[in-house]
Amino acid sequence: MRHEPSALLLYWPVDQQELDLIAASGWLEFPPRLPEQPSFCPMLQEAYAAQLARSWDNAGAGVAYVLRFAVDAEYAACFPVRSSIGGLEQQSFCVPAEELPDFNQQLLGQIEIVAMVEVA
Repeated sequence: MRHEPSALLLYWPVDQQELDLIAASGWLEFPPRLPEQPSFCPMLQEAYAAQLARSWDNAGAGVAYVLRFAVDAEYAACFPVRSSIGGLEQQSFCVPAEELPDFNQQLLGQIEIVAMVEVA
């Protein structure tokens, strides 16, 4: 993935089901959130996304994936950044679920798999 100055690289952990939906979009968008998922919170650090993926209890799936994608940095700046207890190494943007279609329109290029992790 080419990094453009106006691009912000973000990471998102997914299971096989969500990965299949993203692949079906041509690797161009994230699927709508489920009713119990009020927001989409991609991470600023790949390690944080991998840590979350490893901790999932996903009915014996065994693996999860970490995705990387670029979004327009100016657009992303309108969303709040959340820091977890771990501090700067654990930061994410919080995009309300109803704004995900607009967020998808701001993606720069394709979504790509950067890691496959074993699920605990």
